[in-house]
Amino acid sequence: MKVLDQTDRDIIDVLAADARAPLAEIGKTVGLSGPAVGERLRRLQEAGVIEGFTTRIDPEALGYTMEAIVRIKPRSKQMHAVEEMIRLEPRFTACDRVTGEDCFVARLMLVKVAELDEILLPLHERAETHTSIVKSSLIRNRLPDLDPTANKGRMS
Repeated sequence: MKVLDQTDRDIIDVLAADARAPLAEIGKTVGLSGPAVGERLRRLQEAGVIEGFTTRIDPEALGYTMEAIVRIKPRSKQMHAVEEMIRLEPRFTACDRVTGEDCFVARLMLVKVAELDEILLPLHERAETHTSIVKSSLIRNRLPDLDPTANKGRMS
């Protein structure tokens, strides 16, 4: 486990807010020179702490009006076929293998609710599904605590 110092955590916080922030701007925020920030970023990437940089989009700006969460339980001997069907459907934006009754929990972006049948009916030959429409998101892609050994932020 890589232990991050406060400067590393501050750099990651700045990048989480704006992955395109210039090194000099990050440096001003965290009290380092641009080259020193670049060196820290290189080390964080080499250590596997930072896996990459990303772009966030607003799905509504692209015409997606709703999101669904789908729990998927493959029928006997259908696990790999179901997994492949999920991988090949681009409207699935995330999918986790989970423990419990279901094997997968996936997220779908939809233009209209009628798309659910188009996407899920082919799965029904190989799996059971349970779908919930997302009304709003309380937390979206928040970074985990960058200092997991600290007991801050825990509910009492």
